[in-house]
Amino acid sequence: MNGNDLLRKAAEILVNSRHTTVFTGAGISVESGIPPFRGPDGLWSKYDPIFLDIDYFYRNPEKSWKLIKEIFYDFMGKAQPNPAHYAVAELEKMGIVKAVITQNIDNLHQEAGSKIVYEFHGTTRFLTCMRCGKKWEYTPELLEKIPPVCPDCGGILKPDFVFFGEPIPEPAHSASLREAEIADVFLVIGTTGEIYPAAMIPKIAKKNGAQIIEVNVSPSSYTYEITDIFLQGKAGEILPALVEEVKKLK
Repeated sequence: MNGNDLLRKAAEILVNSRHTTVFTGAGISVESGIPPFRGPDGLWSKYDPIFLDIDYFYRNPEKSWKLIKEIFYDFMGKAQPNPAHYAVAELEKMGIVKAVITQNIDNLHQEAGSKIVYEFHGTTRFLTCMRCGKKWEYTPELLEKIPPVCPDCGGILKPDFVFFGEPIPEPAHSASLREAEIADVFLVIGTTGEIYPAAMIPKIAKKNGAQIIEVNVSPSSYTYEITDIFLQGKAGEILPALVEEVKKLK
C-alpha cells in the first residue's frame, strides 16, 4: 500500500474501533522544540543523567535542581503543543480516542485539550515536599530559591516526574495496564519502544488483540514486531492528515 492507502486504512480502523488508546513518546514533542533524552541530539549527549538519579538527588539536591530548573522549567517550560497534540485531542473530542498514555512529562497533551491523560513518567506540573508530602502546582516563584523548599514546612521539593530508581507512579501505571487490556486499537506515536517498563504497554495491548497503528519518523522496535499499519513521517504532519481522513468517513 502507498502512503495514502495506509492513511485511509488507518482512518477506517479508528472509525470502526470500540476503544482507541493513544500511546506517545518523546517524538511527538520534538516538533514543539523539546529534545529527546536519547540519540545524537538527546539530552544525555549533553548532560550526565546522574542528576536525575533519586539517590544522587537526596545527596545533592542543589546540584540536581540547578540542571532540573535549567532544562525542564526555563527551557522546556516555554514549549507549546504542536499540530500532533491538537490532532490527538480532536480525536478524543470525536469520541474515537478514549485515553492517552504518555511517557512525556511536558503537559502538552493537556494544554492541547486532551482530557484523559495518564502520565506514565509523571509531570513537571507539580512538585512534592520530601518532608511533609504536600503537593504544589508549579509557579516560577517556587523556583526562586534553589533547591526549592515547601512553603509550609521548609522541606525540599521534588518535581513529580520519575527519577532513575523510582517506581512508575500510581494511578498511571495501573490505568495504563488496564488500557492495554481493554483497547481494540493502540495508536502509537513518536516512541522507539526501548524504554522499559513503558515499552511493554503496546506489546501487552497487542497480546490482548489490539490493532497497532504506529506513527514514527523511522522504524522502531515495534514496527516489525507488533505494528499493523506503519505511517512513516512527522507526527505533526501525519496526525492532522489522519484526522481529515477520519472526518471523511464519519
